Amino acid sequence: MTKKCFQMVIILLLSFTSIQAQDKKAKDLLNEVTSKIKSYDNIVIDFKYSLNNAKENINQDSKGNVTMKGNQYVLNFMGVTKIFDGQKTYTIVPEDEEVTISKVNEKDDNAITPSKMLTFFNSGYKYNMDIVQNVKGRKIQYIKLVPTSGKDQRKEILLGVDVQTKHIYNLIETGKNGTKTTLTVNSFKTNQPLSKNQFTFVASKYPKYYINKLD
Repeated sequence: MTKKCFQMVIILLLSFTSIQAQDKKAKDLLNEVTSKIKSYDNIVIDFKYSLNNAKENINQDSKGNVTMKGNQYVLNFMGVTKIFDGQKTYTIVPEDEEVTISKVNEKDDNAITPSKMLTFFNSGYKYNMDIVQNVKGRKIQYIKLVPTSGKDQRKEILLGVDVQTKHIYNLIETGKNGTKTTLTVNSFKTNQPLSKNQFTFVASKYPKYYINKLD
């Protein structure tokens, strides 16, 4: 699992909550999505992540889940658990019996911080309403996001919104190299009873793990 792939999943999962659109209809719909998301105390999502490239004969599927409250989250994906408690990130890798602890540097342009997760689409994209699809009785309205920078390796992103619930159904990203990544929300639960230690790293649970402190 590459660092880029892991970071991309985090961005796709969390960035949609503050999208700003240029197209009025898209803007109105996404504002409804944002308002709905902000009304919840917490969100628990089970998702499917697919990576496809017909030219390179790549076809990979992975499942994961994330629990979010404010800027805190716990993400389980591809056998790795990532916890952000609001100050530090704890990456737990059972296969290597290792925990990496790092502080978030807000000045680092490459850092995937909570603030950036919530403003990922605020600039650098053109937005327009796209097709409507019927998915198992659900009306999914797609919004097309096209990067304005010619240097961006992404050709376009399609964001699917459930018109009735105003929840994100999926996000499809197409690269200029033909690679398509799809994040599909299989389960969307809100205001769940969470443990008081939900977003707390408890070292005693990993007595044999090597603790790698980067800061």
